[in-house]
Amino acid sequence: MKKLTFADLTRLSQEARQSPRLRANSNLHRELSDPIQRLAIAMEPDTLILPHRHPHTWEVLTALRGRFTVLVFNEAGRVTERAELGEDTGVVEIPAGAWHAVLSRDTGAVIFEVKHGPYAPISDADVAAWSKGRTAAELNAWYALAQVGDEIA
Repeated sequence: MKKLTFADLTRLSQEARQSPRLRANSNLHRELSDPIQRLAIAMEPDTLILPHRHPHTWEVLTALRGRFTVLVFNEAGRVTERAELGEDTGVVEIPAGAWHAVLSRDTGAVIFEVKHGPYAPISDADVAAWSKGRTAAELNAWYALAQVGDEIA
């Protein structure tokens, strides 16, 4: 049996705070080539998650610790859906090809992700053009307030 203990989540959060990207992950899958990727990701509030998509797979997210804002966008960058994981929502499934971004709302927050593998880095074509060149501070401040129908200026 594989398990993530609360002590594991605390250690993962400490690693994220010390990482330049302010993120750290713990994989339950054995290989990056596994057909289903399952991982816990500790994300600090100032980490940068550019809006992106996964053309080949859906993605399931749930909060293990803390709260996360999950935004889904249309091609132009208009928010079409918003969820507050760990607050009023337990689990979201993002459809394959949907533009999305995640904001960590709390220090020490850990999210759990499941999606089809094998692992592949996000290509430049799968990062929203309207988000490129923006800073973490700019995007995260906008994510925190963005509502359905909003579009980044």
